[in-house]
Amino acid sequence: TDLLSAEDIKKAVGAFSAAESFNYKKFFEMVGLKKKSPEDVKKVFHILDKDQSGFIEEEELKFVLKGFTPEGRDLSDKETKALLAAGDKDGDGKIGAD
Repeated sequence: TDLLSAEDIKKAVGAFSAAESFNYKKFFEMVGLKKKSPEDVKKVFHILDKDQSGFIEEEELKFVLKGFTPEGRDLSDKETKALLAAGDKDGDGKIGAD
């Protein structure tokens, strides 16, 4: 909440509480990441990178909503794979900060 509004996070996570409803583009817009600087986006990335490997792997993506709030649900395998495919630009099976 140092970078994003708690109210925006609550609304965004709530909007995708139903199974198979997650839309990463709408979610990141709703939490306010689209308006943030690249530096702030990288700060959020590092929070979501739970093992601090410099990458967000598929297993970490499953819990991306919980990275924003403990009340978030786990993504389904289908939702996780769609998010990974969108962010994995070099096909290595993980998402880098860039």
